[in-house]
Amino acid sequence: MLRIAVPNKGSLSGPAAEMLHEAGYQQRRESKELRIVDPENEVEFFYLRPRDIAIYVSSGRLDIGITGRDLLIDSGANAEEILPLGFARSTFRFAAKPGTADGVADLEGRTVATSYEGIVAKHLADHGVDASVVHLDGAVETAIELGVAEVIADVVETGTSLRNAGLEVFGEPIMKSEAIVVRRTGADAEEPKVQQFLRRLQGVLVARTYVMMDYDCRVEQLEKAVALTPGLESPTISPLHNEGWVAVRAMVPAKDAQRIMDDLYSIGARAILTTAIHACRL
Repeated sequence: MLRIAVPNKGSLSGPAAEMLHEAGYQQRRESKELRIVDPENEVEFFYLRPRDIAIYVSSGRLDIGITGRDLLIDSGANAEEILPLGFARSTFRFAAKPGTADGVADLEGRTVATSYEGIVAKHLADHGVDASVVHLDGAVETAIELGVAEVIADVVETGTSLRNAGLEVFGEPIMKSEAIVVRRTGADAEEPKVQQFLRRLQGVLVARTYVMMDYDCRVEQLEKAVALTPGLESPTISPLHNEGWVAVRAMVPAKDAQRIMDDLYSIGARAILTTAIHACRL
Protein backbone atom coordinates (compact mmCIF):
# COMPACT_ATOMS: atom_id res chain seq x y z
CA MET A 1 0.00 0.00 0.00
CA LEU A 2 1.32 3.43 -0.99
CA ARG A 3 1.90 5.71 2.02
CA ILE A 4 1.47 9.41 1.26
CA ALA A 5 1.97 12.50 3.43
CA VAL A 6 -0.55 15.35 2.98
CA PRO A 7 -0.46 18.82 4.61
CA ASN A 8 -2.84 18.95 7.57
CA LYS A 9 -3.29 22.74 7.64
CA GLY A 10 -2.25 26.03 6.09
CA SER A 11 -2.37 27.24 2.49
CA LEU A 12 -1.26 23.84 1.16
CA SER A 13 -3.91 21.74 2.90
CA GLY A 14 -7.17 22.67 1.15
CA PRO A 15 -5.86 22.74 -2.44
CA ALA A 16 -3.94 19.47 -1.89
CA ALA A 17 -7.05 17.69 -0.62
CA GLU A 18 -9.08 19.09 -3.54
CA MET A 19 -6.54 17.88 -6.09
CA LEU A 20 -6.41 14.42 -4.52
CA HIS A 21 -10.22 14.25 -4.57
CA GLU A 22 -10.23 15.22 -8.27
CA ALA A 23 -7.67 12.48 -8.85
CA GLY A 24 -10.12 9.91 -7.45
CA TYR A 25 -8.74 9.44 -3.94
CA GLN A 26 -10.71 9.42 -0.72
CA GLN A 27 -9.96 12.27 1.64
CA ARG A 28 -10.64 12.84 5.32
CA ARG A 29 -14.05 14.11 6.41
CA GLU A 30 -12.85 15.86 9.56
CA SER A 31 -9.74 17.95 10.18
CA LYS A 32 -8.99 15.93 13.33
CA GLU A 33 -8.30 12.79 11.32
CA LEU A 34 -4.56 12.18 11.09
CA ARG A 35 -4.68 9.04 8.95
CA ILE A 36 -7.13 7.46 6.52
CA VAL A 37 -6.98 4.39 4.31
CA ASP A 38 -8.32 4.33 0.75
CA PRO A 39 -8.55 0.55 0.16
CA GLU A 40 -9.91 0.79 -3.39
CA ASN A 41 -6.83 2.72 -4.52
CA GLU A 42 -4.45 0.93 -2.14
CA VAL A 43 -3.30 4.22 -0.59
CA GLU A 44 -2.82 5.32 3.02
CA PHE A 45 -2.81 9.06 3.69
CA PHE A 46 -1.08 10.68 6.68
CA TYR A 47 -1.98 14.28 7.54
CA LEU A 48 1.12 16.02 8.87
CA ARG A 49 2.54 19.49 9.47
CA PRO A 50 3.75 20.78 6.10
CA ARG A 51 7.19 21.55 7.53
CA ASP A 52 7.63 17.94 8.65
CA ILE A 53 6.57 16.16 5.47
CA ALA A 54 9.94 16.18 3.68
CA ILE A 55 11.59 14.79 6.80
CA TYR A 56 9.11 11.92 7.10
CA VAL A 57 9.52 11.10 3.41
CA SER A 58 13.32 11.24 3.60
CA SER A 59 13.23 8.72 6.45
CA GLY A 60 11.64 6.15 4.15
CA ARG A 61 8.66 5.68 6.47
CA LEU A 62 6.42 7.32 3.89
CA ASP A 63 6.74 6.84 0.14
CA ILE A 64 5.89 10.33 -1.12
CA GLY A 65 4.42 13.58 0.16
CA ILE A 66 2.92 16.90 -0.85
CA THR A 67 4.65 19.97 0.55
CA GLY A 68 6.08 23.32 -0.57
CA ARG A 69 9.33 23.69 -2.48
CA ASP A 70 10.42 26.25 0.13
CA LEU A 71 9.73 23.80 2.96
CA LEU A 72 11.64 21.02 1.20
CA ILE A 73 14.74 23.17 0.73
CA ASP A 74 14.49 24.70 4.19
CA SER A 75 14.29 21.26 5.81
CA GLY A 76 17.57 20.05 4.34
CA ALA A 77 15.94 16.62 4.18
CA ASN A 78 17.22 13.85 1.93
CA ALA A 79 14.24 14.23 -0.38
CA GLU A 80 13.71 15.55 -3.91
CA GLU A 81 10.99 17.19 -5.98
CA ILE A 82 9.34 14.95 -8.57
CA LEU A 83 6.25 16.93 -9.67
CA PRO A 84 5.25 20.61 -9.37
CA LEU A 85 1.52 21.02 -8.65
CA GLY A 86 0.87 24.63 -9.63
CA PHE A 87 -0.80 25.95 -6.48
CA ALA A 88 0.35 27.81 -3.36
CA ARG A 89 2.81 29.81 -5.44
CA SER A 90 4.98 32.33 -3.60
CA THR A 91 8.18 34.33 -4.02
CA PHE A 92 10.86 34.51 -1.34
CA ARG A 93 12.81 37.80 -1.16
CA PHE A 94 15.06 40.01 0.93
CA ALA A 95 13.70 43.28 2.33
CA ALA A 96 15.10 46.11 4.40
CA LYS A 97 14.77 49.84 5.02
CA PRO A 98 15.37 51.87 1.83
CA GLY A 99 19.05 52.34 1.10
CA THR A 100 20.25 49.41 3.19
CA ALA A 101 21.24 47.13 0.33
CA ASP A 102 20.84 46.66 -3.42
CA GLY A 103 21.67 42.98 -3.72
CA VAL A 104 22.80 39.87 -1.92
CA ALA A 105 26.47 40.95 -2.04
CA ASP A 106 25.61 43.90 0.20
CA LEU A 107 24.63 41.52 3.01
CA GLU A 108 28.23 40.68 3.88
CA GLY A 109 28.64 40.99 7.66
CA ARG A 110 24.97 41.87 8.22
CA THR A 111 22.25 40.05 10.16
CA VAL A 112 19.22 38.56 8.38
CA ALA A 113 16.03 37.50 10.19
CA THR A 114 13.82 34.81 8.65
CA SER A 115 11.51 31.90 9.34
CA TYR A 116 13.34 29.91 6.65
CA GLU A 117 16.88 29.65 7.98
CA GLY A 118 17.85 26.74 5.73
CA ILE A 119 16.86 28.54 2.52
CA VAL A 120 18.59 31.79 3.46
CA ALA A 121 21.78 30.13 4.69
CA LYS A 122 22.05 28.10 1.47
CA HIS A 123 21.38 31.16 -0.70
CA LEU A 124 24.03 33.20 1.10
CA ALA A 125 26.54 30.35 0.90
CA ASP A 126 25.83 29.88 -2.82
CA HIS A 127 26.72 33.56 -3.34
CA GLY A 128 29.79 33.45 -1.10
CA VAL A 129 28.29 35.92 1.39
CA ASP A 130 29.16 35.67 5.09
CA ALA A 131 26.15 36.94 7.07
CA SER A 132 24.42 36.00 10.31
CA VAL A 133 20.99 34.36 10.07
CA VAL A 134 18.52 34.73 12.94
CA HIS A 135 15.60 32.29 13.03
CA LEU A 136 12.16 33.69 13.93
CA ASP A 137 8.88 31.78 13.81
CA GLY A 138 6.85 34.62 12.31
CA ALA A 139 6.19 38.36 11.96
CA VAL A 140 9.76 38.92 10.78
CA GLU A 141 8.90 42.47 9.65
CA THR A 142 9.29 43.68 13.25
CA ALA A 143 12.84 42.30 13.53
CA ILE A 144 14.35 45.39 11.94
CA GLU A 145 12.33 47.86 14.04
CA LEU A 146 13.34 46.05 17.23
CA GLY A 147 17.00 45.90 16.22
CA VAL A 148 17.18 42.10 15.95
CA ALA A 149 18.32 42.25 12.32
CA GLU A 150 19.15 44.71 9.55
CA VAL A 151 17.51 42.66 6.81
CA ILE A 152 14.66 40.16 6.63
CA ALA A 153 13.93 37.35 4.19
CA ASP A 154 10.33 36.27 3.79
CA VAL A 155 7.56 35.23 1.44
CA VAL A 156 6.35 38.26 -0.52
CA GLU A 157 2.93 38.31 -2.17
CA THR A 158 1.65 41.89 -2.60
CA GLY A 159 4.35 43.58 -0.48
CA THR A 160 1.73 45.54 1.46
CA SER A 161 2.84 44.38 4.91
CA LEU A 162 6.45 45.27 4.07
CA ARG A 163 5.53 48.76 2.90
CA ASN A 164 3.44 49.27 6.02
CA ALA A 165 6.55 48.44 8.04
CA GLY A 166 8.63 50.94 6.05
CA LEU A 167 10.55 48.22 4.18
CA GLU A 168 11.20 47.50 0.53
CA VAL A 169 12.36 44.40 -1.32
CA PHE A 170 15.73 44.42 -3.05
CA GLY A 171 17.82 42.19 -5.27
CA GLU A 172 16.72 39.14 -7.21
CA PRO A 173 14.21 36.71 -5.68
CA ILE A 174 15.81 34.10 -3.44
CA MET A 175 13.48 31.46 -4.84
CA LYS A 176 10.01 30.84 -6.23
CA SER A 177 7.97 28.20 -4.50
CA GLU A 178 4.81 26.18 -5.11
CA ALA A 179 3.27 22.94 -3.94
CA ILE A 180 5.25 19.90 -5.07
CA VAL A 181 5.33 16.11 -4.72
CA VAL A 182 8.50 14.85 -3.02
CA ARG A 183 10.10 11.45 -2.56
CA ARG A 184 13.22 10.19 -0.81
CA THR A 185 16.36 10.92 -2.81
CA GLY A 186 17.43 7.80 -4.69
CA ALA A 187 14.07 6.00 -4.33
CA ASP A 188 12.91 3.81 -7.22
CA ALA A 189 11.72 6.26 -9.86
CA GLU A 190 9.73 3.59 -11.70
CA GLU A 191 7.81 2.14 -8.75
CA PRO A 192 4.39 1.35 -10.36
CA LYS A 193 2.19 2.68 -7.56
CA VAL A 194 4.09 5.95 -7.43
CA GLN A 195 3.90 6.31 -11.21
CA GLN A 196 0.16 5.70 -11.14
CA PHE A 197 -0.26 8.37 -8.46
CA LEU A 198 1.78 10.87 -10.49
CA ARG A 199 -0.21 10.12 -13.67
CA ARG A 200 -3.43 10.85 -11.82
CA LEU A 201 -2.15 14.19 -10.55
CA GLN A 202 -0.78 15.06 -13.98
CA GLY A 203 -4.22 14.26 -15.37
CA VAL A 204 -5.78 16.75 -12.95
CA LEU A 205 -3.24 19.40 -13.93
CA VAL A 206 -4.00 18.93 -17.62
CA ALA A 207 -7.75 18.92 -16.99
CA ARG A 208 -7.43 22.22 -15.17
CA THR A 209 -5.25 23.74 -17.88
CA TYR A 210 -7.14 22.70 -21.02
CA VAL A 211 -10.69 22.64 -22.36
CA MET A 212 -12.11 20.56 -25.19
CA MET A 213 -13.13 22.64 -28.20
CA ASP A 214 -15.53 21.46 -30.92
CA TYR A 215 -16.49 23.38 -34.03
CA ASP A 216 -17.57 23.04 -37.67
CA CYS A 217 -15.68 24.59 -40.54
CA ARG A 218 -15.46 24.55 -44.33
CA VAL A 219 -12.89 22.16 -45.81
CA GLU A 220 -11.08 24.99 -47.58
CA GLN A 221 -10.51 26.70 -44.19
CA LEU A 222 -9.41 23.54 -42.40
CA GLU A 223 -5.66 24.18 -42.50
CA LYS A 224 -6.11 27.63 -40.98
CA ALA A 225 -8.41 26.17 -38.32
CA VAL A 226 -6.01 23.38 -37.45
CA ALA A 227 -3.19 25.92 -37.10
CA LEU A 228 -5.31 27.61 -34.41
CA THR A 229 -6.23 24.33 -32.69
CA PRO A 230 -3.36 21.86 -33.20
CA GLY A 231 -4.36 19.81 -30.13
CA LEU A 232 -1.81 17.67 -28.34
CA GLU A 233 -0.94 15.22 -31.14
CA SER A 234 -3.44 16.48 -33.73
CA PRO A 235 -7.14 17.34 -33.78
CA THR A 236 -9.91 14.85 -34.54
CA ILE A 237 -11.60 15.66 -37.85
CA SER A 238 -14.88 14.09 -39.03
CA PRO A 239 -16.88 14.75 -42.21
CA LEU A 240 -20.35 16.27 -41.78
CA HIS A 241 -23.49 15.32 -43.70
CA ASN A 242 -23.34 18.61 -45.60
CA GLU A 243 -20.64 18.24 -48.23
CA GLY A 244 -17.66 20.53 -47.81
CA TRP A 245 -17.98 20.79 -44.01
CA VAL A 246 -16.05 18.97 -41.28
CA ALA A 247 -16.31 18.77 -37.50
CA VAL A 248 -13.13 19.40 -35.54
CA ARG A 249 -12.32 18.50 -31.94
CA ALA A 250 -9.13 19.50 -30.11
CA MET A 251 -7.80 20.34 -26.66
CA VAL A 252 -6.85 24.00 -26.27
CA PRO A 253 -5.39 25.97 -23.36
CA ALA A 254 -8.24 27.25 -21.21
CA LYS A 255 -6.65 30.70 -20.84
CA ASP A 256 -6.64 31.13 -24.64
CA ALA A 257 -10.07 29.64 -25.36
CA GLN A 258 -11.99 32.89 -25.91
CA ARG A 259 -9.34 34.32 -28.25
CA ILE A 260 -9.20 31.08 -30.23
CA MET A 261 -12.99 31.06 -30.56
CA ASP A 262 -12.85 34.62 -31.95
CA ASP A 263 -10.14 33.65 -34.44
CA LEU A 264 -12.05 30.54 -35.55
CA TYR A 265 -15.22 32.54 -36.06
CA SER A 266 -13.34 35.09 -38.15
CA ILE A 267 -12.26 32.37 -40.64
CA GLY A 268 -15.79 30.99 -40.93
CA ALA A 269 -15.97 28.30 -38.25
CA ARG A 270 -19.37 27.91 -36.62
CA ALA A 271 -21.04 25.97 -33.76
CA ILE A 272 -17.93 26.56 -31.66
CA LEU A 273 -18.26 24.93 -28.24
CA THR A 274 -15.96 24.45 -25.26
CA THR A 275 -16.41 21.87 -22.51
CA ALA A 276 -14.49 21.29 -19.29
CA ILE A 277 -12.23 18.27 -18.92
CA HIS A 278 -12.74 16.46 -15.63
CA ALA A 279 -10.01 13.84 -15.96
CA CYS A 280 -7.50 12.64 -18.52
CA ARG A 281 -4.42 10.54 -19.18
CA LEU A 282 -1.87 11.67 -21.74
